[in-house]
Amino acid sequence: MSSQKLFSPFFLQLILAILVLGVANGQCLKQDFYKKTCPAAEYIVRKTTAPYISKDPTLAAPLLRLHFHDCFVRFKKHNKLSSQGCDGSVLLNSTKKNQAEKDAIPNLSLRGYHVIDAVKSAVEKKCPGVVSCADIVALIARDAVSMINGPYWKVPTGRRDGKVSIALEALTNLPPPFANITQLKSMFGSKGLSVKDLAVLSGGHTIGTSHCSSFTNRLYNFTGKGDTDPSLDPNYVIHLKKKCKPGDVKTLVEMDPGSFKTFDEDYYTLVAKSKGLFESDAALLNDVQTRKYVEVQAVSHGRSFGKDFAASMVKMGKIGVLTGKAGEIRQYCAFVN
Repeated sequence: MSSQKLFSPFFLQLILAILVLGVANGQCLKQDFYKKTCPAAEYIVRKTTAPYISKDPTLAAPLLRLHFHDCFVRFKKHNKLSSQGCDGSVLLNSTKKNQAEKDAIPNLSLRGYHVIDAVKSAVEKKCPGVVSCADIVALIARDAVSMINGPYWKVPTGRRDGKVSIALEALTNLPPPFANITQLKSMFGSKGLSVKDLAVLSGGHTIGTSHCSSFTNRLYNFTGKGDTDPSLDPNYVIHLKKKCKPGDVKTLVEMDPGSFKTFDEDYYTLVAKSKGLFESDAALLNDVQTRKYVEVQAVSHGRSFGKDFAASMVKMGKIGVLTGKAGEIRQYCAFVN
């Protein structure tokens, strides 16, 4: 009897742990998850997204970034198994009692929320209470990238929306633009992503812009002595200094000059030539595996980049997901029900 009493709680905890881990690793996601409950879901998402990207192709980058920033934030409370990854938490508004992820410093430059809201509204009209905001973020990221010459991939769906969003978690989990290769490998590895995934997903910087404040230390005060980053091409330094003056926090600079609105392999060509905008871009040259990937893509004109990016996006999209009866299906993406 005594052994049975000891065994039962342990057994229940073990089962709970297995269930939580099963949810967190994305095994419950599947393609065409809404085939019976909302068969037109993906069509509605793409149809609603298309006019926004057509009118403003620069929206593709922040919509992709929204998905990345959503997936990379995880929340663990004490010793309890609690996870938050691709659960739409980046969309939640702050409250009087809580500062949400979207108001964390790394997320203040995010935009495209109006596209998310428009798509959610369109889907809700057809299938109320069925499709999660987390899935909508993942689908829009895919569609936006494919609409600007990027790859198209099948997105496993079935995510549910989280109810927790904490600004501090975004600040501590999102890779900063000044991260070195050791930090990057550690941060990606902690999410279950490989060194190759790091090199591949960094290629997302082929689209979009950045504020000068994210890299001006490389131009004016790299080591605190008024110097420039020696790993940055000298001619590129001159070019960037013309655009960004010390203390400039407003000016935007193209991350992939000349083709920042088109998803292509030029990012790797720039990084290989020491013209990566961020320290985290330049860091890819400081590891044998990531450097090799950069060089191969640069020389082969991105021979495998599209296929690799699609695969890494599917993998990233499974980080810390909520499925089954966990979480909820929000009616409005900025608020919990």
